[in-house]
Amino acid sequence: MPVHPQIQQILDVFNRSRNDVDFSQLTPQMMRMATDQNRDSGVEPEQVKKVENLSLPLEGRSIPIRIYTPEGHAPFPALVYYHGGGFVIGNLETVDSVCRNIANNAKCVVISIDYRLAPEHPFPEGLEDGYDSLLYISNHADQFGIDPSRIAVGGDSAGANFAAVVSLMAKERQAPSIVFQLLINPAVGIVDTDLYPSMQENASGYLLDVKLLNWFLGHYIPPTADRHNPYLDPINGADFTGLPSAMVITAEYDPLRDGGKAYANKLRESGVDVIYRNEQGMIHSFTGFHTFIKQAQESLDEMSAQLRKAFKM
Repeated sequence: MPVHPQIQQILDVFNRSRNDVDFSQLTPQMMRMATDQNRDSGVEPEQVKKVENLSLPLEGRSIPIRIYTPEGHAPFPALVYYHGGGFVIGNLETVDSVCRNIANNAKCVVISIDYRLAPEHPFPEGLEDGYDSLLYISNHADQFGIDPSRIAVGGDSAGANFAAVVSLMAKERQAPSIVFQLLINPAVGIVDTDLYPSMQENASGYLLDVKLLNWFLGHYIPPTADRHNPYLDPINGADFTGLPSAMVITAEYDPLRDGGKAYANKLRESGVDVIYRNEQGMIHSFTGFHTFIKQAQESLDEMSAQLRKAFKM
């Protein structure tokens, strides 16, 4: 189907402003500034019973988090959430609206992680923040009013990459326990891009294009890194057996679409329970438009419903 008409209006404005952009001249600081300037949607934030900013005292660093606690009584199930942004941009504000919505609809505590960004902190530093934060939260469940036996991980784009990888890490290290992976437009299949037709079909003209993807990866991946390390691109994992059940959501007009589908298939072939959905007419990071695009909100509603099932609510 064609691009959703409201999405197309956004793309028309976006693409006019991006014509002939030379990404080699853009610094991460410039990209972060542009993202911050374009964030305000003019929509009043959804009310959640309690929203609190804290910092996790991890070894050698302190990681900011935002905790969304819905109506109800502790201990709650929890979703540890990693924002997107190509490993280079994004922060707690980027996903504030989505986290508020999931907290209320899935009736769980959502803990959003403000991991360190590349290139100042290239692979695997931000990922280590993701895993160490998850482990800290699980080990201090009482502090957060959550049930350590009902913790899910999730994220969008680069954040979904982290959610998938920390699930691999938790399996290998035998801690912590994870019951579900929510992978939205996951950045998987990002190294061997020639394997996926969506990388050619959606190479340009959309919110995320291949040129921008390569700009992100150029800042995230050190020159000496093994580009087939499953901690860098989890689709290269050799053994997916025993991983948590998952929901994988892709978008029709996203270069990452086919990599996400291939990841869902690999999980399923390894015996992992997987729900896969490809949102027709949508683009990368479409959940960010949920406050004014019905289809995006409906997709987010289904994600919350699957979380409730995983939490046995």
